Amino acid sequence: MNRHSNVLIEGRTEKLRMTAATMTKPISVVPRWRAVAAASVGNALEWFDFVIYGFFAGTMAKLFFPTVNETVSLLLALATFGVTFFMRPLGAIVIGNYADRNGRKAAFTLTIFLMMIGTTIIAVAPTYAAIGVFAPLLIVAARMIQGFSAGGEFGSATAFLAEQNPEQRGLFASWQFASQGITTILATAIGVSLTSILSTAQIESWGWRVPFLIGLLIGPVAYYIRRHVDETMEFQSMQVSTSPLREALSDSKKRLLVSLGAVVLCTVAMYTVLFMPTYATRQLGLTASGGFLGGLLTGVIQVALIPVFGAMSDRVGRLPIAFPAALGTLVLVYPLFSWLAAAPTLQTLLIAQGVIGVLSAAYMGPLGAMMSELFPARMRTTGLSISYAFGVAIFGGFAPFINAWLIEATGSKLAPAFYLMFASAISLVALVFARRLDTR
Repeated sequence: MNRHSNVLIEGRTEKLRMTAATMTKPISVVPRWRAVAAASVGNALEWFDFVIYGFFAGTMAKLFFPTVNETVSLLLALATFGVTFFMRPLGAIVIGNYADRNGRKAAFTLTIFLMMIGTTIIAVAPTYAAIGVFAPLLIVAARMIQGFSAGGEFGSATAFLAEQNPEQRGLFASWQFASQGITTILATAIGVSLTSILSTAQIESWGWRVPFLIGLLIGPVAYYIRRHVDETMEFQSMQVSTSPLREALSDSKKRLLVSLGAVVLCTVAMYTVLFMPTYATRQLGLTASGGFLGGLLTGVIQVALIPVFGAMSDRVGRLPIAFPAALGTLVLVYPLFSWLAAAPTLQTLLIAQGVIGVLSAAYMGPLGAMMSELFPARMRTTGLSISYAFGVAIFGGFAPFINAWLIEATGSKLAPAFYLMFASAISLVALVFARRLDTR
């Protein structure tokens, strides 16, 4: 019997063991939803700092990366946004391995602490005008700490959610992505408020620090909640692997590749949404607050619909929902951007981002559960962390930079559509291969 067969049999055995455990042991609903809150609040803070940096990339470019050419400054700021994703694979390997050996709770408590350190550095960092070249170096250092933290956050939080109830894995795991929608709502609401109330001079003087300071206020709350939740029953009942990283790389290479490919559309769509405020102001001539409203709408749609699609996947399967969503994105995104470029109004922006929000919600709803079911519990966090971190590092982290560069290089306002179509095609191929593996 080959290694692939062993992984399938062991994965099914673990699921049967957990199903039997849930049938024989009473389970309180409250702890489960407390666990969802712990993962969601902390995860929202993790991504809040990434979203805020992306939204205020133009301001950060002026203050920390000043050059003679405004476009070059923006590209440098967006590159710094992306450089953190080089740290994600390292964080995924270290923290993912730690989570599979010491528990999901221990890992995602560590990630929130690290994220708070990076956020503190950005919030108090002097600008280039004050300390010269040390200013961008501080920002890069802070972003690298955040990248290392985020590399382990996805795997540990997703495994923690997916293991709350094997029969409702889609619903619980969907909150990993729904909480990112909460982040978008919070970040864009702050962005709209600041750009509406403050002048450009005030934002560049001190207003840009406000969102990062808000993140620091949320941090201790998220840390406290995570410290006071129980470890998952599935982790407690399993036999801990002595080397989950080695097992994942030797026994589950195909599953890692499929999981990575499935992440591509998700991550490119998310970071394209982060780029939209910059796109709206620089390419469509809309106000900054109008650009943030589009992101706010997308966030609301995702929070509302991702759990719905996740719950649906528990009944009809993961692939029957994810595949049409990816195909719809491939077919519709070009016409949407063409319409937006031809009629650049706030109304068309909101409609376009609303459609993208629905499609991405349908895709992300079953995604967390599908990825979790690709890996046995003993290597689950490692597998999730590595596939997600490398997928985001290669395709997502530099999405704002790539979009800005493509627009500059081609002179076309439709460039973001091309990258989304490319991402859709990759994920569709991954879903085809996922059908051959042990996923629902």
